[in-house]
Amino acid sequence: MPGLKFSVAACFEDGFLDGLTGSAVTELFGKLPSDPIGGGRASFMLYPLSARNLKKYIDAAKKKGIGFNYLLNPACMDNAEYTRKGQKYLRAALDFVESIGAAGVTIALPSILPVIKKHNPALSVRVGVYARVDSVSKAKFWEDLGADCITLESISVNRNLRLLSAIRKAVKIELQLISNSNCLMFCPLSGQHMVNLSHASQNGHRSRGFLIDWCALRCSYMKLMEPVNYLRSEFIRPEDLGQYRNLGYNNFKILERGAPAATMLKRVKAYEEGSFDGNLLDLIQPYGYKEKQALGFRKTTRFWRYFFRPGNIKLAGLLIIRKLAINRGLLDAPEGEPVYLDNKKLDGFLAGFKDKDCRAADCLECGHCEYYTRRALAIDEGFSSRVLKDYEEVFRDMDSGRTWGL
Repeated sequence: MPGLKFSVAACFEDGFLDGLTGSAVTELFGKLPSDPIGGGRASFMLYPLSARNLKKYIDAAKKKGIGFNYLLNPACMDNAEYTRKGQKYLRAALDFVESIGAAGVTIALPSILPVIKKHNPALSVRVGVYARVDSVSKAKFWEDLGADCITLESISVNRNLRLLSAIRKAVKIELQLISNSNCLMFCPLSGQHMVNLSHASQNGHRSRGFLIDWCALRCSYMKLMEPVNYLRSEFIRPEDLGQYRNLGYNNFKILERGAPAATMLKRVKAYEEGSFDGNLLDLIQPYGYKEKQALGFRKTTRFWRYFFRPGNIKLAGLLIIRKLAINRGLLDAPEGEPVYLDNKKLDGFLAGFKDKDCRAADCLECGHCEYYTRRALAIDEGFSSRVLKDYEEVFRDMDSGRTWGL
């Protein structure tokens, strides 16, 4: 598709960069597993990587005409950005980003942008989804502050075509949409989740990378408990890219960091071709990958490294959570396809949002997502029943304090 640009989650497995040859991918994004600033994913979710190897990767991508965007996008820095020490860390991080050859950074905190423009003007600055830009006024604020690009908050805008059109007309800078996230629309967990993930990748934070991701557990539970939530979501199907391009959007972000190379290349191919025949969850779900991961041989070690904290959590509680993670495909490929969302049966789904205001609507009265859920989604009842019991045990123990040894 002429003019189409993809920004894709960096994958550090062999063969990934070669697989992007000739594609519309213009940029990769990622970061070290941890740094003093932090980012949008917990360290345990990310590929173990040294600064030296990251620079080599960026150099190799450049040779293929692909730039790199380094993520400095936490939703919270514990107010460290307003201290001498925090500012030193920030300046050092920005200098590091330039030294390894990255073309730009993604941020979420407004006070950081003027610092970058003054001290590292060569870096382009993208406003990330954690900044929660979901209105014309917010987009104009960031444009006036000096941003070069804004990634709009997908959970609020991806289904609101009128709003997308209005934002595109109101600002001149580049706008980006996340194409394949599977968060809940208007997710009530998103604020807490952004902060939790941010602290879980910050060097020196008292959590030391430890995070029992309650928000992710609750989200995946809500989908199995009420399957229509798989469709009450923000994803953009490959077949629907054209409708967004008609609104003036040509830059799309493809997730997920930590996914296997084969998975990421499948996703790029589907969005480039504008068509996918199969289980849409293969494109949009951030776990349960069918393809083998290079991280696989490290999974057990990494799990215990980040989660075995006797001072924080009781071992029995940790083992219950680990059992659930295995059953949901968080630590390894699941058996079969217990949840199948037939992408081709979603033809016409987006058109139903043309004149809807989902923010003001009662989903129970609307029924649009419910109709397509019955049409396109199949869930193995035995799997659902078994795993829901695991979720309920985990939440019961967390709520009572047993998980924490209280």
